[in-house]
Formats: sequence, structure tokens, C-alpha cells
Amino acid sequence: MKNPSLIAAAAVALLSLAACGSQTPEEVTSTAPDPMASQLANAAPIELPPAIAESVTLRCGDNSLIYVDFFQGNKQVQLKTEKGGPATMLKAPEAGQPFEAAGGFKLTGTSKNVSVTVPGKPAKTCHA
Repeated sequence: MKNPSLIAAAAVALLSLAACGSQTPEEVTSTAPDPMASQLANAAPIELPPAIAESVTLRCGDNSLIYVDFFQGNKQVQLKTEKGGPATMLKAPEAGQPFEAAGGFKLTGTSKNVSVTVPGKPAKTCHA
């Protein structure tokens, strides 16, 4: 036989817990105005980062290799002096101007021929 008082106590406990936290979250529907509409309308436009246009490996005059990623817009490149080494982002103020980064990094040229300066080393010319 089942104990009716135990079943009744369980039912009372479930009903009391069901009443807790019965607030419903604010729902945005087509009839309710979006609470962030004015903030989104006044937000500054977002510029996406450029995509990689070309990734090249270049051999330099001292027989070393550099790895360069050229980005669309010709305003930035990513330079690595070792295949698995850290990458340095170099930026140009305008397309066609030299790419530079803090510390003395400088790169000029195209994906076929570049002149690169790395801190602590003399400038060198590299070809694809």
C-alpha cells in the first residue's frame, strides 16, 4: 500500500517550488518595440578586418626564408622570420607606402620581391 500522506507532501513541495521564479524574461516580438533599437541605430559602423590576399615564402640573399601574408587593401602584412615563429603585423598608413611596425620592422615591395628590415639585422632583399 502506498502512503497517501507521503504523496500529498510531495505534491505540496512540487507546487511550492513551481511558484518560485515565475517571472518571465522580456520577450521581443514584432508587436513589442526593441529596447536596444536606438542604441543599435546610433552605433558606429564596424569595419571588418581584411582577408589574406596572398601568402608567400620568399628566399633572401643570405639564403634565409621569410614568410609573408599580404592582406587585401595593401595596408598591412604579417611577417614571420621562421616557419613556426611568432608573426609580426606591419601596417602602412596608405596603400603603396612601406609597411612598418614598432621595434624597427620595415617591409617594402610586392609578393614577388621585397626589401625587409628586421631589428638587429641589416636590410635584405628577398624574392619569391
